[in-house]
Amino acid sequence: MPRTNADPLVLGRVVGDVLDSFTRSISLSVGYGNKEVSNGCEFKPSKVVNQPRVEIGGDDLRTFYTLVMVDPDAPSPSNPNLREYLHWLVTDIPATTGATFGQEIVCYESPRPTMGIHRFVFVLFQQLGRQTVYAPGWRQNFNTRDFAELYNLGSPVAALYFNCQRESGSGGRRRPE
Repeated sequence: MPRTNADPLVLGRVVGDVLDSFTRSISLSVGYGNKEVSNGCEFKPSKVVNQPRVEIGGDDLRTFYTLVMVDPDAPSPSNPNLREYLHWLVTDIPATTGATFGQEIVCYESPRPTMGIHRFVFVLFQQLGRQTVYAPGWRQNFNTRDFAELYNLGSPVAALYFNCQRESGSGGRRRPE
């Protein structure tokens, strides 16, 4: 089936800025509290302080996945010179489980955008085997495509993203806490 421009990952420029076109083949569910992440939805920074609940599909328990969470808009969407900023990296997640069953090799760092609306992208890759993916040495200027190539992860099997901006809106003084 041909991909249409109605694909939210295309509309949100996730395909292009972070990923090449791919075909989703595994279910990926991400939630903060009782709110599910759907492509393009909005979360306030106060709602994404703690790492999300992540559940993945698949059917073969001998298959393992890597989850990457990046901000392609760091430090600001108009000047993303830290693109991509790595917020979280979990490897060795068995199929049909969730991120808590994997190895957290870059700990979760909560989104704290200071300027503009930032996209936070979750990308799921199938690994070739267990313990075949390692942590990068830094978070800023991470590159999801290069990372996937380095570890022979191939195309993503699923991706999701949400938008997030500073609580007090885009400009003006911050209200006292």
